[in-house]
Amino acid sequence: MKIGDKVRVLTIPAGLPENSIQTRSLFQMCLGRVFPMVGFQGNLLQLEVGAILRKEPCMDSIWIEPEHVEVIATE
Repeated sequence: MKIGDKVRVLTIPAGLPENSIQTRSLFQMCLGRVFPMVGFQGNLLQLEVGAILRKEPCMDSIWIEPEHVEVIATE
């Protein structure tokens, strides 16, 4: 996987904070949707997801492990 690839979110990570309803809700809205991969940090991928909140895509992002996504298009 590399920056620019389009990935589909397949599953929600089990380790999300239980007390963060907004975080869990955002990940649930991302399920099944396709986003560009815009960065890496360690084992995490950064996806720009602002569009699902009716914002510019870069306004919100999630960090997710690669096992929770599938690559559907490469740059």
